[in-house]
Amino acid sequence: MRVFLTGGTGYVGAAVLHRLVTAGHQVSALVRDPDKAEIVRDRGAEPVIGDLADGPSVRRFADAADGVIHTALPADGSSARIDDSAATSILAALEGSDRPYVHTTGAWVHGSGAAITESSPMNPPRLTAWRVPIAERVLAAPGVRGVVIAPALVYGHGGGLVNLVAAGPRTEGDAPALTMIGHGDQHWATVHVDDLADLYVRALEGAPAGSYFIGASGVNPTVREITEAVSRTIGLDGRVAPETVVQTLERLGLLGEALLLDQQAGGEAARRILGWAPERPSILDDIAAGALAAAS
Repeated sequence: MRVFLTGGTGYVGAAVLHRLVTAGHQVSALVRDPDKAEIVRDRGAEPVIGDLADGPSVRRFADAADGVIHTALPADGSSARIDDSAATSILAALEGSDRPYVHTTGAWVHGSGAAITESSPMNPPRLTAWRVPIAERVLAAPGVRGVVIAPALVYGHGGGLVNLVAAGPRTEGDAPALTMIGHGDQHWATVHVDDLADLYVRALEGAPAGSYFIGASGVNPTVREITEAVSRTIGLDGRVAPETVVQTLERLGLLGEALLLDQQAGGEAARRILGWAPERPSILDDIAAGALAAAS
């Protein structure tokens, strides 16, 4: 399949690119500059130079493909506007063709829940509230095999928000402790980046139109467990210390609001419909294996 991929040099997108190439697909990856073009070329894809905010270019690249996977997102205040523009352009290119479009949202849109599934109501934090209407448009697009994936907290290969935990403040004294995000009792739904990449490719190849999948491994440790594992890895012997909600919000702003959510999810729909079977090490095993050793 000829696949147009956005975000191919990003954390999730790079894993998706690798999985696409190893599955035998021909990938055109959107990049903004020649340096990144060389990166994706070295990884087996054909770079196309452009900007995600350039609607006509995105539409042209999508129109030339058999399917589209959209993982790119600016990490700034333009995210909502640019994601809406990109989705609009991709849907316009694919309308009436029944070609697949795999769009990215995030599990945070469901808010807190002890057993979050695809049918759980939407209750997004302010940071990601804009994602909901865009995803709804993709799922309802006529003549497009629209699929939406909502990844849980992504980890693996030393990347992801686990590094934010490792960079947290240390308490003072002879035995410093790593500060947790909040009280530490909240759970985080998690997924290894390589398992997530497999889900994207399975969705591209065979998910029915209108499918929505939460990309979660079913391993949902508490923030305390994650922070203790990181603390051991960075040489603090597992010592951790809580902070108040107010302190977390002052330190991390809207991101802190999202990270204070208490979420548990298992990704059952993807397992049932696509045969997805997460098999990489859990987030705690990954941390214990030294994925964050450089952070010490």
